[in-house]
Amino acid sequence: MMNRLKKISFASKIMISMSLLTISCAKYKSTSIDPGMVKSAKLTEEITLKSMPFPMGAAVNVSLLKSNTNYRNLVIKEFSSVTAENAMKFASVHPSKDTYTWSDADYVVDFAVANGKRIHGHTLNWYKSLPDWVNNFQGSTADWENLLKTHIQTVVGHFKGKVTSWDVVNEAVNEDGTLRNSIWLQKLGPDYIGRAFQYAHEADPNALLFYNDYGHEFGPTKRTAILNLVTGLKNKGIPIDGIGIQMHTRVTQTDANLTAAITTAAATGLKIHISEIDIALNPDNIPSMTYTTALGEQQAAKYKTIVKAYNAIPKNQQYGITQWNVTDADSWIPSNYNRPDWPLPFDAQYQRKAAYQAILDAVK
Repeated sequence: MMNRLKKISFASKIMISMSLLTISCAKYKSTSIDPGMVKSAKLTEEITLKSMPFPMGAAVNVSLLKSNTNYRNLVIKEFSSVTAENAMKFASVHPSKDTYTWSDADYVVDFAVANGKRIHGHTLNWYKSLPDWVNNFQGSTADWENLLKTHIQTVVGHFKGKVTSWDVVNEAVNEDGTLRNSIWLQKLGPDYIGRAFQYAHEADPNALLFYNDYGHEFGPTKRTAILNLVTGLKNKGIPIDGIGIQMHTRVTQTDANLTAAITTAAATGLKIHISEIDIALNPDNIPSMTYTTALGEQQAAKYKTIVKAYNAIPKNQQYGITQWNVTDADSWIPSNYNRPDWPLPFDAQYQRKAAYQAILDAVK
């Protein structure tokens, strides 16, 4: 009886050992496969605009960011930089002399921080989007100077350490190359531009400061005036770090002009931010126009030209490319010009258009 029990016990031990060996082999086998599986998953990871060799950004609408999940998710997925479309403009943050309203601008900043995105500030000084109290302000030159300085330093100071860069002065040059006859020029003279940069720098010495304007691609008249302005500031020792080329352009603009806008700005040695890009397909305001594949391909070719020219400038000058809002449905163009248009790389259904692939292809 004892011998039988010993035999059974011995047989059990062998069976248990075999089972353990099988489990161990299976375990070993599965772990040896895992790294390969992980590797292939990485290889098939989706390419997005965040894969580009320089930051790709979007100007965002706060109410859409709050209320539209598709909008919010697309921004999180595709972009590495955000600009507030309107939430940091004078009328938005400083509606009355002694009142600052930060909630919308703070919302954009908090969203960007939570999602690991760079924040570009827009804009500290502009002739538009001014509250009534500024347009109606009565005071001496010194009072106007104090108004300019206090606004800039309060806003920059509020976002210090979070907003990486600012459009300090926006659109101060006319199409004919003269300085725009804005309220700022009237009250403070042409040197207000340089002082605006100095005030911003004092409030946050680490923030990168840009002069931002449209029309570089129109031709040499406005472009030369902008470049003379920023070079003049730089030569005077004014703290300016870069040029914002808005690039609100159109499918009919020549490749030569689009490329010249970028290469001539880069020749200043300053950082270059294509800061508000969209490419209109219906610049002639045709009310009955519809989107076609052929139009989409023409637009894609223009995006590719711009991105290719931008990718060719020195890497240390590439501050990034920011599109003005996220999809065709959110663009300012259709409502502003009362026409159908499709200016962005994403359609109204949040799908990628031909322009999207053209942007990726331009850096290959």
